[in-house]
Amino acid sequence: MRKKHELPAVIPESVGIIMDGNGRWAKKRGLPRSLGHSKGAGVFRDTVFNCRDLGVKYLTVYAFSTENWKRSEEEIDAIVNILREYLKKAFTEFKDENISVKFIGDISPFPQDVISEIKRLEADNPANPDMHLNVALNYGGRAELVHAFKLMLADVEAGKLSAENVNEETVDNYLYTAGQPDPDVIIRPSGEQRLSNFMLWQAAYSEFWFDNVLWPDFSKKDLLRAFADYANRDRRYGGRK
Repeated sequence: MRKKHELPAVIPESVGIIMDGNGRWAKKRGLPRSLGHSKGAGVFRDTVFNCRDLGVKYLTVYAFSTENWKRSEEEIDAIVNILREYLKKAFTEFKDENISVKFIGDISPFPQDVISEIKRLEADNPANPDMHLNVALNYGGRAELVHAFKLMLADVEAGKLSAENVNEETVDNYLYTAGQPDPDVIIRPSGEQRLSNFMLWQAAYSEFWFDNVLWPDFSKKDLLRAFADYANRDRRYGGRK
C-alpha cells in the first residue's frame, strides 16, 4: 500500500529552489556529470508537479547561473541539450497542466534555437494558471539588479521616472519577478548553506531550508519536510513580539 505523507499546516505561497548537487551525485557513483544533470532534470519535473499539487502558487528554480559558464564545455553542452529536450517536452507538458512558464535572466548567450523555443513557450502560457513557474537561466541576483538599475536610469533620462520618487516598490517593478511575491522559503539541497547569487533582493525576508540530500535524490518527502519546517517558523520581518 502506498504511504501517504502528512501535509504541513501551512503551505508557502512562493518558493525558491536552488537545484544543487547533480555533479556530486554522479561523481559518487562513478558516472559522468551529464548523467547527474539528466537525473536532476527528472527530479525538477516531479518537484514542479508536487509544488503545484500542494498549492504553491509561485515557484522559482535556479537552473543555470551566470557563473556556470565557467564549467567545462562538455558539461555546458550537456546542460544545453537537456534544456532543448525539456523545452520540447516537459515545459510543454507544464503548459498543458495549467502551469505558466517564465524564464528569468539573460538568455541571449544561448543558441538561437533554444532562444526561439523559449519565446514560443512564453507566448503560449495559460491565461489563469494554477502555478507560475520561473526558470532562472543565465541568472544572477547581482546581474538582475544591474539590469533593473539600467532600466530605471533609462526611464529617468526619458522623463518617465523621477529619481526622487524611487523606493523599494519601484525597484521591485523593474526586477524579472515584477508583480510576484517574494519567496516565503528558499530550499537548497546538497549541504551548501548559501544563496550563491540567487534572488538577492527578493530573499530579504525569506526563510531558508538547507539539507544534505543531493538534488537528484530530492523527493516529495524532502519537499514536505521543508514545508513542515517552514510552517513552524515565526516570521517577524524584523519586528519583535
